[in-house]
Amino acid sequence: MDGEHSALSGVEREREKLPPIYNSSPPAGLGRGAKQPFPSLGTFISTLSQRRDAGGRGLAGGVTGSLSGTLGLRHGRELPPICSDVRQKQRLSIDTLPPEVKAPFPTDPIIPLRTKTTKEFLEDMERAVQSGDWREVREFYLTSFNSFIEINAAFKREANGSFNTTDDSGVNSKFVNAVYDALLSTPQDIQKSVLKGIINSLLREWKGPRTKDDLRAYFILIQNPQYSSTSTYVIYAHLLRQIAALSEADHHFLVHWLKKLSARRFRQLVERLLQFISTRLFPAEPDELPPLAKCSWWIPSATKVLSLFNAANSVSSPPIMPFTDFYNITLEHIDFMEEYRTWQNYGSSSRFSFCQFPFILSTVVKKAIIQKDSEQQMISQARQSLVSKVSRRQRVDMNLLFLNIKVRRAQLLSDSLDELTRKRCDLKKKLRVTFVGEAGLDMGGLTKEWFLLLVRQIFHTDYGMFTYMKDSRCHWFSSWKCDNYSEFQLVGTLMGLAVYNSIALDIHFPLYCYRKLLTPPTAPCDQNALVGTAMATLEDLQQIMPELAHGLGELLGYEGNVEEDFYLTFQVFQEEMGMVKSYNLKPGGDKIPVTKQNRKEYVQLYVDYLLNKSIYKQFAAFYHGFHSVCASDALMLLRPEEVEMLVCGSPELDMSALQKAAQYEGYSKTDTTVRCFWDVVLAFPLELQKKLLHFATGSDRVPVGGMADLNFKISKIDVPTDWLPISHTCFNQICLPPYRTRKELKPKLTIAISNAEGFGLE
Repeated sequence: MDGEHSALSGVEREREKLPPIYNSSPPAGLGRGAKQPFPSLGTFISTLSQRRDAGGRGLAGGVTGSLSGTLGLRHGRELPPICSDVRQKQRLSIDTLPPEVKAPFPTDPIIPLRTKTTKEFLEDMERAVQSGDWREVREFYLTSFNSFIEINAAFKREANGSFNTTDDSGVNSKFVNAVYDALLSTPQDIQKSVLKGIINSLLREWKGPRTKDDLRAYFILIQNPQYSSTSTYVIYAHLLRQIAALSEADHHFLVHWLKKLSARRFRQLVERLLQFISTRLFPAEPDELPPLAKCSWWIPSATKVLSLFNAANSVSSPPIMPFTDFYNITLEHIDFMEEYRTWQNYGSSSRFSFCQFPFILSTVVKKAIIQKDSEQQMISQARQSLVSKVSRRQRVDMNLLFLNIKVRRAQLLSDSLDELTRKRCDLKKKLRVTFVGEAGLDMGGLTKEWFLLLVRQIFHTDYGMFTYMKDSRCHWFSSWKCDNYSEFQLVGTLMGLAVYNSIALDIHFPLYCYRKLLTPPTAPCDQNALVGTAMATLEDLQQIMPELAHGLGELLGYEGNVEEDFYLTFQVFQEEMGMVKSYNLKPGGDKIPVTKQNRKEYVQLYVDYLLNKSIYKQFAAFYHGFHSVCASDALMLLRPEEVEMLVCGSPELDMSALQKAAQYEGYSKTDTTVRCFWDVVLAFPLELQKKLLHFATGSDRVPVGGMADLNFKISKIDVPTDWLPISHTCFNQICLPPYRTRKELKPKLTIAISNAEGFGLE
């Protein structure tokens, strides 16, 4: 305790009357070994509180007011809104950051000159480890973290350089990394001195407008590895709160500095924030953290800071880490419908909801929100129908509770279109399908068969609605003109029904299609409003027509005489129904040559024409069909990739999970045939595993909820063992003859799955 009082004595006089930052019992010990009380925070604050009560002269009122609202647990001013409104009708993208705001900053103070280099520090560490004399290292750590000025003195490349750009933080990253990498291997008293220095820094530096040196200090402090321990969470929380409360211009700088971290360190910081949120929600021990009621701002602050990392990841090309790594699966165990209702009712006001930050919610949560929202809408629709019947004293037919589709197999497409058009007011009811002239109740199998057969017919190349792009192995909208685009609306409605009824469709649209589908994420009330016109780039064209995109890329990079060598005008030529037609990309385009000066405009107009203008009516019908079913605020929470996963399932296969979830009929999991089957399947390469899944279920993708949601079944079929396996895709079922060995089973299974007809692909 003596060392602790001496470390604090230099700042006590200027800290009188400051409010406490934590009034409960301090958390348990820090770092390795047995947990010990961590007295520095509590003792320091108690001393300050006593001096305040004694009526000593403190800092300026403005500073004290800021501290009470920002560091104190007592009720002060609320944090400002921590997310822009994702509920507005136009979809917001975290990819688009505001332009750099050149706000005036106070003059930076003179920073003392510190000359220690990375090499010298590492030599000091090596000597200390060998000799056991840590005095020099202790002095370095004690000094370097004691204030924002000292942090800059230690880690800024040039002590009084400005470094006022987003491109360069001015931080000596190599030195920061070396100091932090060594920190956890130092004695406990050194680690505690760093934490006490950070407390000093956070209290001393809360004084209104931020300088770039303040931002640098926050940037350095957020990288401290000590925050992995729950015993440091109180300090970590206050750091996060101060960063969360920075201005938008300051956040803009931090985002661009964060994206320059190494991928490994960036990931560590993201995982640390996710762990902090999870632990705050579900602490391992009841008394491990202060009561949630006293620190309700912890999670909003951490989530806001995490959003800065998400923004940094989004503006990096390629992204530093997959967007799915920002998911916090702990949130699958909270009342996410309450979060959703809060978001619907309050938007992004001061009432926090995780739905304000949809990047943290997994696709499992988003799917559950959409389905529960859909169920509520279905129940509401059914209730209205029943009340209407009862009020008119008519006989109640339980069929009112369902969207009943009756179709003939021979006229599948036309019947389906007629049924969905007539019953468009019932689209949010539970789907039930009947094939005319066939007995049987729809327990899910007929519904899935209806989807599979429709998709198979609609996407067949002979039908002409969609063009199959062999190079990219995806479908795109045909640009032929017609008077009625209702069949495109049918496809959109099918996709919406599939999402609402948890059916994964075997369709292959490029990711850009799903981006268009979310532009905007909720259908406008005005039927004439533009929909589905997402900004198109050469990278988007690459997903669909890679050869054409490559050619346009070569045009942009051509060094010769573009006008004479390419001899192009602002026109595009397309083949429609066997005839080649030309369209101007701009007024008088047939008379405007493409030159080196205007080729970027030509490429942009060309791409926009192919992906937007030429198929606008087709896609608008498709868009309105999808949103006629999926008219939910929950769509605003989704990325294009997530919509694709909801429609088609996930491409990530886990055959071991499928084995655990498998059901059996006529076999048990210990039977020889079943054991041979799984031995062969688990040893299959990924391509054959996908073919097996496609053979058994009609799709090579997995439902969002994982393999368990497939209800995959292996059944016994009493036929000779020279027969091939068969499948019933409507029931996700594979039927196996009683094969006795792997040698007997493997070739027959391989032949069966390799020659099964796919749906919608050539």
